[in-house]
Amino acid sequence: MAQPPAQTPQDADLPAFPRLGGRRSSYRERVAEALRAALIAGELRPGEVYSAPSLAVRFGVSATPVREAMLDLAKEGLVDTVPNKGFRVTAVSDRQLDEYTHVRALIEIPTVTELARTADRVSLEALRPAAREIVTAAVAGDLIAYVEADTRFHLGLLALAGNAHLVEVVADLRKRSRLYGLTALVKAGRLLASAQEHLDLLDALLERDEKAAREIMTRHLGHVRSLWAAGD
Repeated sequence: MAQPPAQTPQDADLPAFPRLGGRRSSYRERVAEALRAALIAGELRPGEVYSAPSLAVRFGVSATPVREAMLDLAKEGLVDTVPNKGFRVTAVSDRQLDEYTHVRALIEIPTVTELARTADRVSLEALRPAAREIVTAAVAGDLIAYVEADTRFHLGLLALAGNAHLVEVVADLRKRSRLYGLTALVKAGRLLASAQEHLDLLDALLERDEKAAREIMTRHLGHVRSLWAAGD
């Protein structure tokens, strides 16, 4: 029986990812989602090289879907291929983070504020499970689950505006962001407060309170840059 692949020092520092099941085609999609979340959360560090076989061990799948998922991330500019070694996580500069956050604010704040007038209650309530998942992940300190649920919530919210291209733009900006400060927020016990804002935002939208929705969304995006995207 083949022995598990040897781990590099970088691989040994990886968090314990959830083991994945399901069809092989789903492996690739699920692994890609989890890897994006790990990148955004800063659990896969810029400049480090990670091997597909070692990542596969953590997901409980073969190396093939992991390698395919990493190639998808390479096409998105999130990692670079390193021949015979694996994949290197690309770095994001402070200026890029500022630009991403600025564009997100220009798009998301007015769009979400307008939903206080236009979104129906059923569609808004349908997002509550995702908002609760964010809180649950914050309590558990599970950053990958946090980022995944956070992505579903925000993109689902924006989708209610009926502009698919807008959602694609924000999704791409989120993929390219790095939230290195999430770990620090967990240690300081401050991640839960940020998580709660998702429920507060839903309540404001359901109450048709545009002013409150704008204030919460502005504060929430401010965390992305001033707190979450902090360096080491």
